[in-house]
Amino acid sequence: MRVLQFGKFFPPDLGGIETVIEDLTLGLNKRGISCDVLCSNSKLKYEESTLPCGAKIMRCASFGKFASTSIAPQMIFKLRKIIDNYDIIHMHLPDPMANLALLLANYKNKIIILHWHSDIIKQKRLLKLYLPLQQKLLKIATAIIATSNKYIEESAFLPKFRDKCVGIPIGVNKESLVADDVDKDIIRFPKNKKVIFSLGRFATNKGFEYLIESAKYLSDEYVIFIGGSGNEALKKQFEEQVRAEGLENKVYLMGRIKRNNLQYYYKNCHIFALPSIQESYGIVLVEAMSFGKPIICTKLYPSGNDWINMHNKTGLVIESKNPQAIAKAIEEIEKNYNYFANNAYNRYLEEFKQETMIDNIISLYKKLLKNGRI
Repeated sequence: MRVLQFGKFFPPDLGGIETVIEDLTLGLNKRGISCDVLCSNSKLKYEESTLPCGAKIMRCASFGKFASTSIAPQMIFKLRKIIDNYDIIHMHLPDPMANLALLLANYKNKIIILHWHSDIIKQKRLLKLYLPLQQKLLKIATAIIATSNKYIEESAFLPKFRDKCVGIPIGVNKESLVADDVDKDIIRFPKNKKVIFSLGRFATNKGFEYLIESAKYLSDEYVIFIGGSGNEALKKQFEEQVRAEGLENKVYLMGRIKRNNLQYYYKNCHIFALPSIQESYGIVLVEAMSFGKPIICTKLYPSGNDWINMHNKTGLVIESKNPQAIAKAIEEIEKNYNYFANNAYNRYLEEFKQETMIDNIISLYKKLLKNGRI
C-alpha cells in the first residue's frame, strides 16, 4: 500500500490541516505503510526532503496566496508525474489548487479519499466559480472523511454524498505535547487566580473580543489569558479594547506560544474557552480535554465543536457573540467542576486519541483497497 497525502502546506508551515497531514504521515510510516506528501511551498521554489521515517515531502513552488489558496501551478505537473506511484490519494480540503491538479491528472483506478476539514465559508463569490470543480471532485471520490458525523449532516455539500462519507475525528497525541521541557522564561499564570485560557490565531472568526468583554462580568478571582498571533490590526484592536474597558488586570494577550510550552498552559489553566463565531473543528478543545479541563465553546453551524464538547457533560455550549453567556458558563462549571473535568478527560480517551484516528484511517484504506467503496 502506497499513500500520498495531498494538501496545501506541510510543517513548519503551521495550521490545523498541516498538523493532521504531518500526524498521518508519521503515524502511517511508523506502522509500515509507505506515505509521502505533495504540497505547496511557502515560497517560489521547489523543495524536496525526506523525513527520518522515510516519507518524501515534495513542496511545489508557489507564487503566493489568493483567497486563502496557494497559487502553485507546478503542483499540476508534479502530480501528473508521480500519481502512478501511489495506490491511494488522500487529499485534504479545502484546497482549490489541489482539486484542479487532481482533475488534470490520471486519477482513474486510484482510490481517491477527500479529507473534508471544512466547507468554504468566506469566499462566497469565488465559490460560485469554483463550485463545478468541487462537485466533480465529490463525484469521483471513492470516500470522504469528515471530522464528525455532525459536520456531514450540516455541511452545505456533503449530504448529497452521504453514502461516501465517514466521520473520523481528529485525534491528539498528548505525549507529543509533553515530550519536551517547558522554556524557563515563559509567561506564567498567577498562582492566586483561576485562569480562563484560550488559544488560537488572531482572526475575525475566533470571537476573542467577546471573551475579553466577558471579564467585566467575572469576579476578581478570575483572569483571562489568550494565546496566539496573526492579524496585527486585530491584535491592536484587542489591546485597545482591554485598555478602554479597564481590564488590564484581568485580561492578558500572550502572543504566540511555542508548542513545547503549551503543556504548561493547558495543565495550569482552570477552564478552556473557545468563543468562535465560525469554526469547523477546534483541535485546541481536544488538547485541553486531554489535560482534563472543562471547556466552553459556542453553538455553530456547520461545526463539530459542539459535538467535541458534550453540553452539560464535558463543559457547556453557549450562543456565540455573548460575553455574559461566557461568564455565566464559567460560574455554572464552577458549581460542579470535578464532574466536568473528569468527563472531559474520559471523552478524550474514548474518542480523540491520535492512535484511534490512525487506526480508523488505516481500516478505511484497507476496506477501500479490498472493496473499492465504503
